[in-house]
Amino acid sequence: MEQKDTYKTLAKPSEEILYKEKNSKFYGYAFPVTNEDEVKNHLETLRKQHHGAVHFCYAFQIGTNKIQYRANDDGEPSNSAGMPIYGQIQSFGLTNVLVVIVRFFGGVKLGVGGLISAYRTAAQMALEESEIIEKTIDIFFKVNFDYKNMNKVMRVIKEKNLSIISQNMNESCEIIISTRKKNAEMIFDIFDNLFEIEVKTID
Repeated sequence: MEQKDTYKTLAKPSEEILYKEKNSKFYGYAFPVTNEDEVKNHLETLRKQHHGAVHFCYAFQIGTNKIQYRANDDGEPSNSAGMPIYGQIQSFGLTNVLVVIVRFFGGVKLGVGGLISAYRTAAQMALEESEIIEKTIDIFFKVNFDYKNMNKVMRVIKEKNLSIISQNMNESCEIIISTRKKNAEMIFDIFDNLFEIEVKTID
């Protein structure tokens, strides 16, 4: 069975969406994210933007091999907001994504069932407004070698169409390269079998 080495995420932040339910307003946003610092920054920006809002509920999922996720109800009844939002991230099959729903209370209580439905719908609308793209899961290698072996290393990089992330060329050279996950084992073996070349996988 071929190894899956792609994932779906967002090309850019979504447009703001608005969903109304019994005078409550739910503003929805979806963002591409790669770490929790980015999540915090987006939440801080939205809190400044929406001073009068009572709840900033969100869910995110980050990672491709090791999945990290969180669902936050931000004061709404337990599991009535964060999990319905997270459910939509899963339903769309996305990762490296944050969805935030900002609620302005309209004076009428919606009940837990009403809240679940409203947050789920707003999250769905935000993701439907988003441009979804497919990316490859890439593996990174550090290759160390003496300058005299430069041609050997560069030949492999060219033949296998590898991406050079960074390079440091002195008497002893270091190149960081990346390749798709499904090719990673083959690429590692090629470098590992070359004389006087050292290769390591980096996280």
